[in-house]
Amino acid sequence: MTEPVVGATFTGEDWYGEDLGAAAYRECTFRDVDLTESRSKGATFESCVFDGCRLNASQHTASAFAGCDFRGTSFFDATLDGCKLVGSVFVRCTVRPLTVTGGRWRGVTLRGAKLDGQVLDGVDLSEADLADADLTGASLRGCDLSGATLRGATLTGADLRGATLSGADVDSARWRGARVDLAGAVVLAESLGVVVDDGG
Repeated sequence: MTEPVVGATFTGEDWYGEDLGAAAYRECTFRDVDLTESRSKGATFESCVFDGCRLNASQHTASAFAGCDFRGTSFFDATLDGCKLVGSVFVRCTVRPLTVTGGRWRGVTLRGAKLDGQVLDGVDLSEADLADADLTGASLRGCDLSGATLRGATLTGADLRGATLSGADVDSARWRGARVDLAGAVVLAESLGVVVDDGG
């Protein structure tokens, strides 16, 4: 197991194209670090801060960014394959386009994020904060959105078939043209105070 780097600060470093492998960082700060086209597999970043970093076109497989704080960081054209982003917070970040395959994003904060047209099929977004996010035309098929905050989010034309919406806060969300399955329709109807009666 890789010995973790703990409490270090990296400022203005050029890690362009670096192969990070299964590196481990805990409570580290990355400030204005260029991680463009970097790669990782099984890496762990725990309670780290990424401030003004560039992860453009980077590729991460089965890596974890747990409880991290991303500020003004760009993920343009990055790939996240089976990654864990549990409890991470994104503020003023570029998070599209992304290539995402599965992964656990439980409790992630993406308030007001621009995710229009993004494919997030099968991602665990339970208890995520997506308030005021733009998810226009996004694909959220099979996502776990249980307990998620979708208050004020724009889901116009989004595909949520197979998504779990139980306990989600959907107050004032925009749903025009969104596609849901029967279970999702029931949850949305009940959130509006409609009594669903199958006539039985």
